[in-house]
Amino acid sequence: MLESLDLSLSLPGAEYVTELARRQLQLRELGIQVFHQKRPVVLVFEGWDAAGKGGAIKRITEKMDPRGYVVYPISAPQGDEKSRHYLYRFWTRVPEQGQIAIFDRSWYGRVLVERVEGFAKSHEWKRAYKEINSFERQLQDFGAIVVKFWIHISREEQLNRFEERRTTHYKSWKLTDEDWRNREKWPLYEEAVEEMLLKTSTKTAPWHLVEGNDKYWARVKTLGKLVDVLSLELGYRPTDPVVKVKKSS
Repeated sequence: MLESLDLSLSLPGAEYVTELARRQLQLRELGIQVFHQKRPVVLVFEGWDAAGKGGAIKRITEKMDPRGYVVYPISAPQGDEKSRHYLYRFWTRVPEQGQIAIFDRSWYGRVLVERVEGFAKSHEWKRAYKEINSFERQLQDFGAIVVKFWIHISREEQLNRFEERRTTHYKSWKLTDEDWRNREKWPLYEEAVEEMLLKTSTKTAPWHLVEGNDKYWARVKTLGKLVDVLSLELGYRPTDPVVKVKKSS
């Protein structure tokens, strides 16, 4: 499934600026509709380390009313979360009606990092596909709109971004020893990703795959897909704004 993606896709800078602004204005309008229609929205972002999940989330929220969303950066379970069902900490973060919850990594860690690193036993992560599908169906029965993105980059592009982070002082905090260790297990993670996509991309909660080697392309595609899904689910088409970009003199 991942091999079918064309990672050479890119977007010129000028077009990116225009399209990004247009989609951000549409998302702001749709965010207001989410509030008025009292629909909870769950956005899931998964992808390789340094794929651009945080960058996409930043562009989604940049023009939105900050009272209407919350971003959850998900890492290893903490405290009493360790002794509870792995979905517990996500149930407690289910958004209220009219609110948007954005997950920077998610419950899919069960079938990705926990599978590859051995934190979950074989029978546990194999069972998780069914549990996750059931969890997302329950969210939708509650009225939630569930939108899931996998941002894909090549192994070579990941290395380039790791090196950039390593040598850029204000980005170096993003790079950890764990990132390098995970990179060494790329084939194992790739196998886990393929199985995850196959078993959890459902009719009502499909995975949206994003070509991420070019950050401009990835961001605009992500925002565009989100606009399309929310428009359909809310039965509301936002205004298509005319964006004028100031040219530098």
